[in-house]
Amino acid sequence: MLLTIDIGNTHIVLGVMEQNQVISSFRMTTQQARTSDEYGVTIIQMLQSTGIKVSDIEDVIVCSVVPNVMFSLKNGISRYLLKTPYIVGEGLKIGICIRTENPRAVGADRIVNCVAAHNLYGGPCMAIDFGTSTTYDIINSKGEFIGGLITPGIGISAEVMAQRAAQLPVIEIKKPQNILDCKNTISSMQAGLVYGYIGQVEYIISKVQAELNVPDLKVISTGGLGRIIQSETTLITTHDKYLTHKGLQLIYEKNKKAIADSYTSQ
Repeated sequence: MLLTIDIGNTHIVLGVMEQNQVISSFRMTTQQARTSDEYGVTIIQMLQSTGIKVSDIEDVIVCSVVPNVMFSLKNGISRYLLKTPYIVGEGLKIGICIRTENPRAVGADRIVNCVAAHNLYGGPCMAIDFGTSTTYDIINSKGEFIGGLITPGIGISAEVMAQRAAQLPVIEIKKPQNILDCKNTISSMQAGLVYGYIGQVEYIISKVQAELNVPDLKVISTGGLGRIIQSETTLITTHDKYLTHKGLQLIYEKNKKAIADSYTSQ
């Protein structure tokens, strides 16, 4: 089994991969400061809650956009899982070219999503990750990451409204059935957020299709709120809940093979 760990700004999401499938997944908050011991013990407890033993985990691979958690997390994995984790961005082969001004500045999660989208769904394509921020990442027909967009996530938008407008409450993010049925503040906020976000997504996809001259561009969404948006538009080809974890597995397999080949050639 392979343990894949995606460290985002809000959550750390762990997936256990077996035969190219996520058989278990777990989530913890990123914001809480933890020691190496806390990371190690928490991960073991999460695994054991679904009957997975530490000895079942053959390797660990991590992508992170939060550098300040990495020291404790890596030490916790080494001490409690007895594995040295693979870290995306630390010398790993990823299998796609990054055609941007500063490839090192591209978030590891975005790279991993692009690897998964291109390998699993073909190109040209776009990977949309509905997380703390929403990222739109574009891969051309040559399998090259050529850039993308970053916008505030729908959750952030809801939080800012509640924080900055005294009379607006914190709301659950869900889509009202009809816009004209919104007769109170909460439903009006929900409609504005969700319908407005659907409009943003469709406009960006349409602009990219036009600029690439690819009207049938494959669009793959992922992330916590991606299913809500994907169900409301025909422009998103598919929603893949575990896109990032599948990308991590693909990168792991590429590097494991490269290491094995290097030993064979010696």
